[in-house]
Amino acid sequence: MNQFGALDTAIIIAMVVVYILATSWLSVRLRSKTTGEFMVAGRAAPALVIAILLMSEFIGAKSTIGTSQEAFKVGIAASWSVIAASIGFLLFGLFMAKRLYKSGEFTISGFVAQKYGKTAKLVVSAVMIYALLIVNVGNYVSGAAAISTVLKVNLPTAAIITAIVSTIYFAYGGLKSVLYVTIFHSAMKILGIGILVWVALSMTGGIAPMVSSMPEHYFTWNGALGGGTIGAWIIGTAGAIFSTQFIIQAISGARSGEDARKSTLIAAALCVPIALALGLLGVSAKFLFPDIKGLYALPIFLQHMNPVLAGVVTVSLVASIFVSVSTVALAIASLVVKDFYVPRYHPTPERELAATRWISLVVGFIPLIFVLFVPQILALSFFTRALRLTVTVVALMGIYLPFFNSARGAIAALVLATIATSVWYLLDNPFGIDNMYIALAAPALVMVIERLIFPSTPGGRQERAAPELGQAARQQH
Repeated sequence: MNQFGALDTAIIIAMVVVYILATSWLSVRLRSKTTGEFMVAGRAAPALVIAILLMSEFIGAKSTIGTSQEAFKVGIAASWSVIAASIGFLLFGLFMAKRLYKSGEFTISGFVAQKYGKTAKLVVSAVMIYALLIVNVGNYVSGAAAISTVLKVNLPTAAIITAIVSTIYFAYGGLKSVLYVTIFHSAMKILGIGILVWVALSMTGGIAPMVSSMPEHYFTWNGALGGGTIGAWIIGTAGAIFSTQFIIQAISGARSGEDARKSTLIAAALCVPIALALGLLGVSAKFLFPDIKGLYALPIFLQHMNPVLAGVVTVSLVASIFVSVSTVALAIASLVVKDFYVPRYHPTPERELAATRWISLVVGFIPLIFVLFVPQILALSFFTRALRLTVTVVALMGIYLPFFNSARGAIAALVLATIATSVWYLLDNPFGIDNMYIALAAPALVMVIERLIFPSTPGGRQERAAPELGQAARQQH
């Protein structure tokens, strides 16, 4: 293994700093000047730009590091964790993107409110904030793993560096800036993954030596996972895409409903090759370095490059961190502002924008409290998707099964399903049943039981939003 000297480390750090300064300058140039630009980019972004952001959001630092970490243990079948996003984007584009765009809402809670009313809106918002905060905990740990490998600092220090840089970066620009700067981040990410794969295959002598000497399951479609786990990944990821705040916020920045749909279909195509590359990196790391911790399955290759290439890859990982943390934190801030701050304080547009930036700063640092308590990154990632799946089930039942129109049933389903899914995850999936299936079944079961107990619930619809809600939202933004 090559050990970076002081000069090598200085070169890598300099490349990272230059990249941060350059993209930060671009972010300032493209910064949001109104709340509408901060939240939905003025509804003027091209479909390709949104597609790149969608792809980068679901293949951020957590998925990049986490997929390779899982492949180190179970084989290239870990790629399903990202291929599942491709399937989810495809389904979302075919069945939901246009409907959400035309609703005029840019938060999932606002969309649900049109069916179930204000109380359900606040519950959805709380569930989504809870889930997305956990998402960013995983993002910080993943990013810190890469940074600590190169800079020779411990994981908590690297996580703090990640928080400071990325939070300052996103809190100023808003969605308008994030959309366009993400093009550069994504280009760096793809370049970095390409370099990693090239280095890994150069060290292994290609795929054939690995296939001939490693256990067979490392190169099968299901590896050491089993169909149940892969099925849970697909269900959970697709469900998360249907309800995740930053997905809805991103497509709300499109020029039209058709562009919103196209962006999700392009994102679906972009995910597949990256998924396979990340799985291959984890398997290569297992072949070459079987005794390392799986968390370092991807970063370990940085130590086997010259400092310039290592610098490029490090920049690509930093770029991935920026996309992940920025979009998730922006989504959390949007929910807090729109669902809690604005209704309470009724601020002027200028004050709302200023408050949004301050709230964004707080949101960016809260995950640091939990960084040291994170278990397997990929397991955490899919737990957060399970939480978001509960919202999807309630929303889809309201849209496609109008009989389930009770606000009381929806609220009970959201609360009980969130608690049940969290407990099931903390108990490490008893009886071999993945928490994803609990998230899928629990809200539907609660809503069915509520409807059977209260077959006619005129009060259940009392909080339903007025038909004008969607039109009002469109006029506001």
